[in-house]
Amino acid sequence: MTALTLLMITAAYLAGSISSAVLICKIFALPDPRTQGSGNPGTTNVYRIGGRFPALLTLLCDVLKGTIPVWGSYFLGIEPLYLGFIAIAACLGHIYPLFFGFNGGKAVATALGTMLPIGLDLSGLLIATWIATVFITGYSSLAALVTVGLAPVFTWFIKPQYSIPVTMLSILIIARHRSNIIRLFKGEEGRIWDKGKTLE
Repeated sequence: MTALTLLMITAAYLAGSISSAVLICKIFALPDPRTQGSGNPGTTNVYRIGGRFPALLTLLCDVLKGTIPVWGSYFLGIEPLYLGFIAIAACLGHIYPLFFGFNGGKAVATALGTMLPIGLDLSGLLIATWIATVFITGYSSLAALVTVGLAPVFTWFIKPQYSIPVTMLSILIIARHRSNIIRLFKGEEGRIWDKGKTLE
């Protein structure tokens, strides 16, 4: 592993550590998403707290902090396996943010952002899978699990050289959703339009 790769891994973690949800909630004078709703500083919780526009900004920023380090590393000539480490570092920054007391979110949007540089075809499949699952079930967490679960399969057919990095990323995101998986099996997980149950 070269010094450049280590530098980009560090930069990705630091970029991921910028909590978009917390900062955007502060800008819009909304409650801290870590203490309201599900307690998860992510797009769905911001949507429940502040509505559509703050949630869209949160989504965009979370995606970009995954896309920029990976895309930049790709143009620097870093090989696919190490791009996976950089993607994981960005997601770990979101999950355990250095600047926000290591209390972060589930990193779904950031993980999506890290996969965007692979190609528009993969991006389209991932977005369509998430939207379709939410539309059918109403569960944001289930949509995330289905999307990241299928991501390695989609990648294998589109650009197989990135299958291992994407698989590593998917395992991380699924592990992060272990509490959601338990709630889904118990029927205790809240749908996006629910008001009384835990989301994300």
